[in-house]
Amino acid sequence: MMRQLELLAPAADRDVAVQAILHGADAVYMGGPSHGARRKAANSIDDIRAVVEFAHRYRARVYVTVNTLVYENELRKVEALCRNLYLAGVDALIVQDMSLLRLDIPPIALHASTQCDTRTPGKARFLQDAGFSQIVLARELSIDETRRIADSVDVPLECFVHGALCVSYSGRCAASLVSLGRSANRGECAQMCRLPYTLRNGRGEVVEKDRYLLSLRDFNASARIEEMALAGVSSFKIEGRLKDSSYVKNVTAAYHRAIDAVIARHPGMFCRSSCGKSEISFTPDLSKSFNRGFTEYFLDGRHPGTMASLNTPKSMGEIIRDPRMINNGDGISFFNASGEYEGVGVNRVENGRIVGSRPFRLPKGAVIHRTLDRCWQSLMSRDTASRSIRVDITIDETGVSVADERGVRVRVALDADRSVARKPMDPRPVFAKLGGTVYRLGEFVNNLAPSTFIPASQLTVLRRRVVEALDEANLATYRYDYRRQEKDVAYPCAELDARDNVANSLSRRFYEDHGVSKMTQAVEVCRPEGDTPVMTTRYCLRRELGCCLKDRNVAERRRLRYAGPLTMTTGRHTFRLDFDCRNCEMNVIATDPD
Repeated sequence: MMRQLELLAPAADRDVAVQAILHGADAVYMGGPSHGARRKAANSIDDIRAVVEFAHRYRARVYVTVNTLVYENELRKVEALCRNLYLAGVDALIVQDMSLLRLDIPPIALHASTQCDTRTPGKARFLQDAGFSQIVLARELSIDETRRIADSVDVPLECFVHGALCVSYSGRCAASLVSLGRSANRGECAQMCRLPYTLRNGRGEVVEKDRYLLSLRDFNASARIEEMALAGVSSFKIEGRLKDSSYVKNVTAAYHRAIDAVIARHPGMFCRSSCGKSEISFTPDLSKSFNRGFTEYFLDGRHPGTMASLNTPKSMGEIIRDPRMINNGDGISFFNASGEYEGVGVNRVENGRIVGSRPFRLPKGAVIHRTLDRCWQSLMSRDTASRSIRVDITIDETGVSVADERGVRVRVALDADRSVARKPMDPRPVFAKLGGTVYRLGEFVNNLAPSTFIPASQLTVLRRRVVEALDEANLATYRYDYRRQEKDVAYPCAELDARDNVANSLSRRFYEDHGVSKMTQAVEVCRPEGDTPVMTTRYCLRRELGCCLKDRNVAERRRLRYAGPLTMTTGRHTFRLDFDCRNCEMNVIATDPD
């Protein structure tokens, strides 16, 4: 049996969701009215319902994020929210808080958010057995680790393939909360990882000043889609629920092509999870959209110096080799003589010399990054894609039979005035006029008798009836996924700490039902005193800076320069870095100023 591959695109709002589907997404994920991990990307139930109606025409799915922690006094509000989303036709909820498995909600499918921090086969099997229909794996996994998890479960696995990376294991970052009172697990991340830090060694010496030590490059797995699919990934997720329409159009189109190419190379193994042909009027180019430089992160393990954007958290755009490629109205950026990342608008280019919107000095040999392409933005502001469902039509003396690529079949009775034709008529041009609908005509078979004549106006009415019948049949035959039955299985460990995010009594009950005997409340509920672990990361700053403690080839001078304990400061905030070399992890500890 062929495995369905799903391209899952982000949608800040209704309009972006529509564009994502037109440009080839098999599913979109978006925030609901509340309790989404991107508070600024909330949408009304009415808007979500409209997206569902549009998406389901193509058998594309709509997932809504309800993936923040839920406080005790919010449980009934979330319960009502889930009911409303179910009634709106949403295909699944993406969740983090286990209280949703104890709320009285309809049997809507539940997907385990990346906030659940699923990194092992045991955790994935538990979530599957607990009732989740799809599992979003941690971003930090290698392809081999993903394969081992895929071999242990039978639900689809969802993996990020493009966009911003959280430096901490998702769901286990309290840096924003402890430092500024804004919880990432409540949709209010202050992006502490994108700030400049000064790094001091154990002797108090500054070894890195005002560098973006925790700011990762953007993920780009576009060249690895085939390997990921063969490893067991079924859903390929693009990050970016705060991104604009032009970003979503471009990135979705790029990965749509990549997945189609994989399917073409493996006939009989993979197929798309939605229907319809997307026709895109531009050539996708990932460097044209916001990016901090690209990394394949841990897909092949650890590669020092390839993960972080240490000098700026801003977009690196595309590298321009020849100034003549720059157009009037573009925006460029470069590192100036002081090492700062500087941007300027382009008024014009004269004989290879860039005249900016303000005076600037481009250092000799500086790399020019185009971060705003005026021509590209103009192109992306237009209608750049359409999507259509192929229909095959047969007409005979008693009716019209129609079959489409979704598997929908209808027959409409031929109720029309007829007369004797002077010459054989061709009804095909009338049925080919499907503009304004989601359909396009494929094969047309005319089995009318040569002597039959039907006025074009009545054939037009018949065509409209055919379209209405197809739309109704599609709604009637649309297949929903439903919540899986929860099994009586044990959680992989018997104790939970604050980073496991138990924030209410129902979440506590869920874990108790699965054998957990000891739990500490989430940091959001019970703030700790003193030094507090705020991040656990697979990204290691020592390794990224070329001074890994396990690397015997590191020069002694460099080893001494970065001798611990290492501390980072930004503004009034200080963090100690603890290195767990046995597990190749780094812990970021917020230190108590007192």
